[in-house]
Amino acid sequence: MAEFGNPDVIQEEVDILMIGGGMACCGAAYEVMRWAEAAKAEAGIDLKIKLVDKAAMDRSGAVAQGLSAINTYIGDTQDPADYARMVSNDLMGITRDDLAYDVGRNVDDSVHLFEEWGLPIWKTDENGERHDGSQGLPALKDGGKPVRSGKWQIMINGESYKWIVAEAAKKALGMDRIEERIFIVKLINDKNDSNRIAGAVGFSTRNHTLHIYKAKAILLAAGGCVNIFRPRSVGEGTGRAWYPVWNAGSTYAMAAEAGAELTMMENRFVPCRFKDGYGPVGAWFLLFKAKATNAYGEDYLSKNKAMLDQYPPYGQAAVPASCLRNHVMLKEMKEGRGPIWMDTVTALGNLRNTLSPREVKHLEAEAWEDFLDMCVGQCGIWVGENIEPEKKNSELMPTEPYLLGSHSGCCGIWVSGPTDVGAPTAADEELPGVPEHLPRGWSWGYRGMTTVKGLFTAGDGVGASGHKFSSGSHTEGRLAAKAMVKYCIDNKDLKVELDTPVETLVEEIYRPVRTYLEFKDYTTAIDVNPNYITPKMLQFRLQKIMDEYVAGVATYYNTNDKMLEVAEQKLEMLKEDAMKMRAKDLHELLRAWENYHRILTAEAHMKHIQFREESRYPGFYYRTDKNFIDEENWKAFGNSIYDKNTKKWTNFKRRHVDLVDKSKLFKPAAH
Repeated sequence: MAEFGNPDVIQEEVDILMIGGGMACCGAAYEVMRWAEAAKAEAGIDLKIKLVDKAAMDRSGAVAQGLSAINTYIGDTQDPADYARMVSNDLMGITRDDLAYDVGRNVDDSVHLFEEWGLPIWKTDENGERHDGSQGLPALKDGGKPVRSGKWQIMINGESYKWIVAEAAKKALGMDRIEERIFIVKLINDKNDSNRIAGAVGFSTRNHTLHIYKAKAILLAAGGCVNIFRPRSVGEGTGRAWYPVWNAGSTYAMAAEAGAELTMMENRFVPCRFKDGYGPVGAWFLLFKAKATNAYGEDYLSKNKAMLDQYPPYGQAAVPASCLRNHVMLKEMKEGRGPIWMDTVTALGNLRNTLSPREVKHLEAEAWEDFLDMCVGQCGIWVGENIEPEKKNSELMPTEPYLLGSHSGCCGIWVSGPTDVGAPTAADEELPGVPEHLPRGWSWGYRGMTTVKGLFTAGDGVGASGHKFSSGSHTEGRLAAKAMVKYCIDNKDLKVELDTPVETLVEEIYRPVRTYLEFKDYTTAIDVNPNYITPKMLQFRLQKIMDEYVAGVATYYNTNDKMLEVAEQKLEMLKEDAMKMRAKDLHELLRAWENYHRILTAEAHMKHIQFREESRYPGFYYRTDKNFIDEENWKAFGNSIYDKNTKKWTNFKRRHVDLVDKSKLFKPAAH
């Protein structure tokens, strides 16, 4: 009989294993069965498929609370090349055009499905008036005109967005193929081929069972990384963050340990959000046309326009890169012209001059619904501080850094792109120092597959390709599902074998539990013990290191080579102490393993910032010893491979190639 220190071990063999329950895995779950059924009908191959989620799919992932807009929709007046240009510009020129273009040409199909499944999408009528999704206007695929809040964004009534998408995924896949509340914590390589995936292991967060899955193909899509930096919200606000707090870097850490090549892990996103509540600003800037001002009412973006001209061509774009907009805001704050305000009063006043009373009332309601959909805590702050947005402005603040690949960030894993976009790169001259075993080019046959055979990713996992958001992540999941089925068909006779014995896996994963059970009686206060550290305290230490030495809020996002050396030393000691983490229950075991993943992700981030000797993302972080952008030497992908045996990182460049003409994005540089 299972007990806390000795779990029951459940082993299962499948062809395809999907790890995660967010938008990417929902897309994969929806798509995979149609191709699996075709494989059975046409080739007689009956694939066994399983999806495993740490949480519950209905409210799993970054869209858990809801959204007020779908941020990636191309429509009929733009094209995927325009989208690829935007992605490149916002990420300071270093992106994979093939991946962005592939999302752009497929994403609208997912959005049309969302509407078909019941998601209300705002439309404009024949008179140009805006209506929410309840008005019965034509569907997008039938010529309905969405309400655009920006060039790529469309407004939705999205409080049940994730629920709707998850329902379709569960219906398509079938609940017998879904296991919830199981936290996958480690990937397992093949005993006969160290560069092939063979399985994964995790544990139930509800009972004492350890689950080992053997699989030919694995989709690792467990989100980005939050809470490796000390958050701005502490004390009573502890636990509040902009991105979902359950995103623990598991995607990046597990992929790295499996030997997958990572890319652009130096990149991070520091969103500007409503202070203390992390409330979204997109609708205010784009839909309500609000402006941000300094403490003296000045439009600081216009005032400091010359700063952007120092960063050609990215500062000259019609919409300057996100990091540069932060860069200008930070100048105002550092020079004593804070706080920064969102001028909601003027914005709502101006709308009354251009919209009908019905539309004004609708938008004022949306000002609240924007938070209720996406960040309900911000409503509490507005109420608690007596803020009525039509009467009182609200403060803005850049947050602590987050690591992600689906929003305005592009860190992640190096993956195979589409075979028909930019594929002929195998003959390109490789950069000196690149290990010979690395694949050449950007495509090796299976969309979304990492450099480890059989290991796929999507959403936040795909590096060098940001601005996918919810719809693009769903799309990438669908693309990966199709590729995984093809991979399984191509390798129908493959027999994978785990390279680690079951007993070793149990011992490693339950180490924090057994540490606790061995030493819990050493002291009378279980949280104070010389033989172990609690996951909570270890996380505080990690956040302090990253905040103070790796460009967190404590230093206004500044670091340098010497500070990074200190961080490196402290992270080494932290990794040693992490082996002494305790878990007094299953919840702490979950927290302990989230910490393992966060530490490895944090180390990757730090190593990549060390490696890139420039400040490519001013406003997100500054290498004060290399405080410039070096287009000649560093317009290249910064990639790395981690060796789980030696615990060492190898960093190297991959050559950047523009597949889409970027010149039309930019205005002539100022002289």
